[in-house]
Parts: sequence; C-alpha cells; structure tokens
Amino acid sequence: MRILVAWDDPDQADLLGLYLGNEANEIKVCLTAQEFVAQNGPGRWDVVLMSLTFPKTADDGFNYFQLQQEMMPGVPVVMACRQSEMLSLPRFMTKGLRFYIVRDDNGDFIFLVMSTLESAVQAARAEEAKKLTALLRDEMDGVRRMQESIIPKGLVPPPGYAITARYEPAQVQVVGEMPVVMAGGDYYDLFLPEKNQLALMVGDASGHGLKACMSIMAMHTLIRMFSGARYRETARFVAEINQRLCDNSIVQSGGGFITLFYTAIDTASHEMHWTSAGHPLALLQNMATNEVLPIGTDAETGLPLGIYPDVEYNSGSVPIPPGSRILIYSDGLTDALPPQSAVNAGTAYGTQGVVTSLQESRSLDLEKALDYLFQKTSDYTGGYGRHDDTSVVLLERFAT
Repeated sequence: MRILVAWDDPDQADLLGLYLGNEANEIKVCLTAQEFVAQNGPGRWDVVLMSLTFPKTADDGFNYFQLQQEMMPGVPVVMACRQSEMLSLPRFMTKGLRFYIVRDDNGDFIFLVMSTLESAVQAARAEEAKKLTALLRDEMDGVRRMQESIIPKGLVPPPGYAITARYEPAQVQVVGEMPVVMAGGDYYDLFLPEKNQLALMVGDASGHGLKACMSIMAMHTLIRMFSGARYRETARFVAEINQRLCDNSIVQSGGGFITLFYTAIDTASHEMHWTSAGHPLALLQNMATNEVLPIGTDAETGLPLGIYPDVEYNSGSVPIPPGSRILIYSDGLTDALPPQSAVNAGTAYGTQGVVTSLQESRSLDLEKALDYLFQKTSDYTGGYGRHDDTSVVLLERFAT
C-alpha cells in the first residue's frame, strides 16, 4: 500500500513509520502542514492516516481533511482521535469520513492501524468497482437501445403472406450482483423496396458490445442506401455490401466480420432468391407434410462479410409453395447450450432441435410458433439463457 500519514506527535510518528514501513508498503510521514499539502495529489496514495488534531488543533485537522478530500477524491482517510476528541467526529463524517480509530495514551492503537488501513482501502476499492459497474451497465444499456433502434417495427406483409420476427440479446450476465442484458451484433431487417418485392435478411457481427453493434449499424446504413432494383440480384447485392464493409474501419478493427443471409422474394411469382455470406441457411417447412429442409447446401455459402474484398457470392432460388413457412435465423438458436450439470452438457441445441421445434409448432399460428421456438431453446439451457444473441424472421405463405 501507499500510505500518507499526517501526525501531530513526532514520537508516535516515528513508531508509525517503523510499524507501517515494510517492503510491501510505501509510506510518507508528515509532521507539518506544508509537508502534507505538498504530498497531496491524485493517484499518489492509496490511503491517508491522519490525526484529528493535525497539525495542532481539531479545527486544523478539519481544514486539512477537507483539503485532502478535494485534492485526492476517492482516497480513503482513517482518522485517529483520542477518546476526548470523539465529539468532533460528526462534522468530519458529514464531509465524507467513513473510517476512524481511537488513540489510547499507551500507544497500543498502533497495532490496529494496519488492519484498519487495509479495510479502508478494500472498502474504497469495492465502492469504486460498484460505481464502475453501474457505469458499465448504463453504457451497455445505451448500446443495446441503439441496436434495437434499427430493428423494424410495424411492417404490413404483402397479400397472401404473414411475417413475424424477433431479436433477443445474449441473456442475463451477472455484473456486480445485478443483471445486465448484453448488447451484441445480431440484426434483422425486412422491408418492401418496390412493388411485389420483399427483402428479408438476418445478420450477425462477430463479438459483443459496442464494436459489434456499430458494425451492424454500418451495414444497416449501407443496405438502406441502395435503390429498389438493386435488391433483386442477391449475389451482386451481397458482394457490394462486402466490398464497402472491407473499407469500413469499424468492421475491420480487430479482425471483425459479419455473417449475413439475404433473400429477395418476388411476391407475385412467389420465387425466393437468396445469398448466404457465412450464415446458417434458411429452413423451408411444408405445412402439409411437416417436412423441414434447408433451402440449399453449405457448398453454396460464401465467406462472411468484411474479410476479403472482391469476393464473388453464389445465389440460389427456390419456389415458396402455398402453405409453407420459411425460417431465417442466427446461430443464437442452434448454439444454445444445456447446463454443465446436464447429461448432454456441451451438446448444442443444433439445427435438428430447431427443425423439431418447427414441426411441433405446426398447428400454432405464426406468432405462437415463434414463441414456441424461443421457449424451447430457452428451456434447453435450463433457465440459464442463451449465451449468444438471437435474431429470427419467420415467414408464412398461406395455403389459399
């Protein structure tokens, strides 16, 4: 510890210097006000031991205590007072004093000084950590709200279709004994760029926190800059987004990247054109047979965005039959893990778990089917929550 002592008795000051001074501590004993003022400053000391009558009277001690509070905010003070001086303590406490020790005439109190100083430092650090945790919580909440601000709301689906979507951040992490909802890099978007055209996408930026959120914000801004016709050619569209993200300093810092599944649906011909940049493939559910299959193969999936420029992406197409559902999702669903104590610990929910949940919810309406999917993955974690962000878009084409 770095200990600053302000004392009114030279003989006791020498004893304190001997007792507190060791290889683990740095100590400075001040017997005059000038010495004490010269040693005050931020970041120099961990704790101050001060006699209440330093350098001569209780009024002196109060004035220099206030000066220390101004010049070294956050550094705890242990005030040493005689039994007869305890009536003076309240005015010190009203100015922030939290720790004191009673001086006896024999000087035996000296043997209690070290433990009192250590307790004061530990308490001050714990309080500072609590404040930092509160600031972190506020900042994370601000990032999360920024991310949620780009999530679309109130889309009216094209005739013959129903759409529901949901984003959930990585679930509760405990910081400072308080729950924190972590901000992350998941994202979905759906909009109608022109007549008979529906654009759907789900993205996932690597990592969590501000950088992942800002990477997604950058991609969202780029996507919305394009004109309606350019959304149709999915491979070209994704390649252009990749090219621009490779020039983006936010995405590039620290080796970040974004996965994206993008699809453009012609709602007149009911043809779905799609491109995947390192993202899980969408699932197509036939409501009549309850068969659920991926719309393509992993070989048709390209590199994530923001890694290399000039990447050529594949495009695929698939008809959307009447009476079918399409699920576009991020790996927060498939990567949900059971508790460590579970028999299947370490085994993720996986694509098969998602397929089974879709099949089990076939009789439910679209919104309830989405609720069921999220609930099943949450149950799989044993109530501990998914450790990654989760974004899902669920689309249904009516049978008639």
